Amino acid sequence: MSAAVPRDSATVLLLRDGPAGVEVYLMRRVRGMPFAGGMTAYPGGSVDPRDAEPGLAWIGPPPAAWAAAFGAEEPTARALVCAGVRETFEETGVLLAGRPGAAPVVADTAEWDAVRRALHGGELSLAQALTVRGLAVRADLLRPWAHWVTPEVEPRRYDTWFFAAALPAGQRARDVSGEAETAGWLRPAAALTEYEDGARPMLPPTVHTLRDLVPHRSVASVLAAAPPGRLDVVRPLLVEHGGVQWVQLPDGSRVRPPVRLGPRPEPEPEPGE
Repeated sequence: MSAAVPRDSATVLLLRDGPAGVEVYLMRRVRGMPFAGGMTAYPGGSVDPRDAEPGLAWIGPPPAAWAAAFGAEEPTARALVCAGVRETFEETGVLLAGRPGAAPVVADTAEWDAVRRALHGGELSLAQALTVRGLAVRADLLRPWAHWVTPEVEPRRYDTWFFAAALPAGQRARDVSGEAETAGWLRPAAALTEYEDGARPMLPPTVHTLRDLVPHRSVASVLAAAPPGRLDVVRPLLVEHGGVQWVQLPDGSRVRPPVRLGPRPEPEPEPGE
């Protein structure tokens, strides 16, 4: 059987400076969801074909610059940025959009809540929601962070680009999509401790990107650390040793998945075999 074709998706590491350092917004997805049910994740989701609609006003690095960072065609890069903005708004109420020279819009009103629900329900595209209000995507608020592709053994695969973004002043993140059992701000190290204790299941990309955040003491430091060139594609491998399944990363490190992934892989050879 051939491997499933991965779907393009976008995920946003939404960050703020807390009393003890950087905090990241995390959502524990509702159990029973088709993908990653019960797992802790960042806001994000699949690209909608309408995310690539041309004509949407744009502030910040143009689609060509994002295409270079992603190693993708311009329409794909445009769609990924728009998907990140749209999914963040749909799931947290935080809107990374505004007018030139002005602060991002604070979309914490009944009118914007109706727009968010229409976006989530597929009744509106992001371009339709913003253009009629004279708003532009604030691509300048996003940074390219990572690029992961689901292993080929998985029946549901994603080609996921991760962005980092600071919570705009005056905005608040909260669960507005109904897709999370719990949601809130956590220090990356605290989230990882809960993961290691078995209290917060996560998929390997979440674990790995949280580890990337731990050394940073401020959001400004995180954003400054965004890779300056084309993102390396992380294609993790499944290995099994001693009856335990691991996800092996290109740097040789391993993360144990919270649930068994794919069919049973071939056992890893013992040293010297």
